[in-house]
Formats: sequence, structure tokens, C-alpha cells
Amino acid sequence: MKQTSFTNMFQKAFRQGIRNPKYRWFIILGTLFYLASPVDIAPDAVPILGWVDDGVLATLLISEVCQLMIENSKSKNQTQAFQTANAIDVKAEPIL
Repeated sequence: MKQTSFTNMFQKAFRQGIRNPKYRWFIILGTLFYLASPVDIAPDAVPILGWVDDGVLATLLISEVCQLMIENSKSKNQTQAFQTANAIDVKAEPIL
């Protein structure tokens, strides 16, 4: 039986949530709100430990949003390549 740590479970849940279009903006805005709010799991007054939770969430958010942007860019490029490949170039001559 494979054991998973809390961080792996959290990362997997975060990733699945942000990839679901229905919950994507809730996850992004909730994470930004958590980073900006004074209420933390580990208060920032505790040296190092207070910054670690914010750093982990910021890293997860940035990496997932960048991954979504890359995937979106690739899908747009594939769509454009498909449309270009299906185009027929015809030289038109005017009828006088």
C-alpha cells in the first residue's frame, strides 16, 4: 500500500482544483486572498516557518497558472496550424 504525505495530497488536490474550469477562479482568488490576509496557518511572526507556508502556496499558484498558460498557448498554436494546413491557396485571375 502506497502512503502519501499531506503535502502530496494537498498538491494533488490544489492541482485538480485549479485544472477544473468550474473551480479555477475560486482556487486562484482564494490563494491570493490567503497570501494577502493576516490570518495564516503559521503566522508570519514566527521566523522562517511563517514564510514557508506562504512560499509554498505562492510557488504552487505560479507553477500551475504558468502550466495552464503554456497548455493554452499550445492548443491555440495547434488550432492555428490546423486552420493553416486546411487552407487552399488559389491564384485568382480577373475576368474582363
